[in-house]
Amino acid sequence: MKVTAVLLAAGRGTRMKSSLPKVLHPLCGRPMIWHTLESLKQMTAEKPVVIVGHGAEAVRTYLGDSAECVWQEPQLGTAHAALQAEAFVKGNTDLVIVTYADMPLLQAATFKRLVETQQSNPGPFTLITVNGDDPRGFGRIVRNADGTVAAVVEEYVATPEQKKIKELNVGAYCFRSDWLWDALHRIPKNPKKGEYYLTDVVELAVKDTLPVQAVQIEDFEETIGINSRAHLAEAESILRVRINRGHMENGVSMMDPSSTYIDVGVTIGMDTTILPNTYIHGDTQIGEGNVIGPNTIVRDSRIGNRCRVLSSVMEGATLEDEVDMGPFARLRKGAHLKSHVHMGNFGEVKDSTLEEGVKMGHVSYIGNARIGAHANIGAGTITANYDGEKKLPTEIGEDAFIGVDTMLVAPVKLGDGARTGAGAIVTKDVAPDTLVVGMPARAIRKLERRKKAG
Repeated sequence: MKVTAVLLAAGRGTRMKSSLPKVLHPLCGRPMIWHTLESLKQMTAEKPVVIVGHGAEAVRTYLGDSAECVWQEPQLGTAHAALQAEAFVKGNTDLVIVTYADMPLLQAATFKRLVETQQSNPGPFTLITVNGDDPRGFGRIVRNADGTVAAVVEEYVATPEQKKIKELNVGAYCFRSDWLWDALHRIPKNPKKGEYYLTDVVELAVKDTLPVQAVQIEDFEETIGINSRAHLAEAESILRVRINRGHMENGVSMMDPSSTYIDVGVTIGMDTTILPNTYIHGDTQIGEGNVIGPNTIVRDSRIGNRCRVLSSVMEGATLEDEVDMGPFARLRKGAHLKSHVHMGNFGEVKDSTLEEGVKMGHVSYIGNARIGAHANIGAGTITANYDGEKKLPTEIGEDAFIGVDTMLVAPVKLGDGARTGAGAIVTKDVAPDTLVVGMPARAIRKLERRKKAG
C-alpha cells in the first residue's frame, strides 16, 4: 500500500521574530523540518510533498530533490494548504499523511501506529490525539459512544463544558486518498477567520456517516509544536534527553546528561565517557573507550579509540587512537593527530599532521605543517606560515627536537633528528642530525642521534 506524506510548512512564524523561516531553525543540529521528514521517511518510500509559503526559496534550497515543494499563495488556511498537494498526489497513492513541519518531536513509531490504524479503519481517516491539562491551542476531541470521533472543537468556539475535555487534537492525520481531495473541496470558508480549516474534515465525515478513528498517544511532549523561541528551547531540551538516553543505552557514560549537548547523527562508541559541559556537534564520529570533557567542544571531527580530550576545542579535526590533548588545546580544520600524540595546554594546530608519538607540550602554534614521528615541539614554538598572501609549509622530520621559543619561518624543512636551540629563528632548511641556534639560526655541529631502546 502506497503512503505519501504532505507536510504543511507555509506559515510565517511571526512569533519567532526571525528572518529565517521557522521550519529551518536548528534543533539539535538539524533544521526543524528535517526531524519531521526523518520520522515520516520510515513510513513511506514516496517523495514527500512540502507546502511552502513564507521563506519558500530558502526551504526549497534546503530540501533540494528530497521533497516536492509546492507554493501556497495566497495562504488561506490549513485545508487550503493541504489542497495544494492534490495535483502531485491524487491518483498516485493509497494513503496520505498530513501533518505540520513545526511538530518535530512526533516519532516514527507514532506515525506507524497512525498508518496501521487507518489501514484497518473502514472510514476515511484517522487522527492523532493526546490527553493534556494544557491545551496549547489544540482543539478538543468529542467522541461518540462507540469511541469514534464525533467532532474537533477549536478552543475559540468551545463552550465552558467542552473546554473541560482533556483529549486534544494533535494535528496529524492519515487519510484515504480517494476521499481526501473531494472532502477538501467541500470545506466551507470559516466565517470568522475567512480561511479553510483542515479540522472541518471531521464534520464532513460525520455528515457522510463515516467513522473517524483516533490514535491516542501517551507522551504529551511528543506533540509539542514550535511557535516561538521559548518553544524551540523546550523542544531542544526534550530532544536532547532522547539523544543522550539513546547513547547511554548503547554503552556511553555521561556524568551529567543534563549538561551534555549532543547533536542528532553523532556516533559514539561504547565505554566512552562524556563529562559535563561538553558539546558535540555536526558530523562527528567518536570511537570506544574515550574520555571527552569536561568543558569541551567537538564539531565535525573524528576521534579514534582510547583518547582523552580535556577542556579543548576541535573543529574539522581528526584524532587517531590513544591521543591525549588539553586542557585548553585547539584543533582547527585539517588538524590530524596520529596515534599516541600528546598535545598539552594552550596549543593550536591547523591544517597540519602530527605523526605518531609527537609531543607538543604547551603554548605552541603549528600551521600548514607536517611533524615527523616522535618529534618534540618545545613550548612557545611558532610556525610562521603566512606571508600576507599565501600559506606556506613547514616540515619537521622524525625524532627532531624543537627548543622553546623557536620560530620556524616557512617555507622551511628540518631533517630527521634536527634540533633547534632555545629562541632560534629558523629561516633556512636544516640538515638531518644538525643543531641550529641563534637569530637567524646557524648550524654549530652535527649530532649523533641516540638509538631508541628496543
